[in-house]
Amino acid sequence: MGASYPEEFGSRVRAHREGQGLSQDALAAAAGLHRTHISLIERGQRSVRLETVVALATAMRIQPADLMPPIGIQPTDAAGDSAKKPKRKVIRPKGV
Repeated sequence: MGASYPEEFGSRVRAHREGQGLSQDALAAAAGLHRTHISLIERGQRSVRLETVVALATAMRIQPADLMPPIGIQPTDAAGDSAKKPKRKVIRPKGV
């Protein structure tokens, strides 16, 4: 079975943090959070509020979306139709 969404989110936080050479303490200070909170997030043991996602992304100078794992659904357009296959109207000649 795959990782939970909080675990995948935490893995992304850790990957970005380590990729930038930041310690948990440094990220916590820059984001205005406690180091243990960072640790819990990275281990997938803490769900985060939107404000925390923004604080983490801002501290690492990345977009919040960079921290979000995909959720495995097909994107839809504004009308709610699947973006994968556009619907086409079939026009048949009269009498057929």
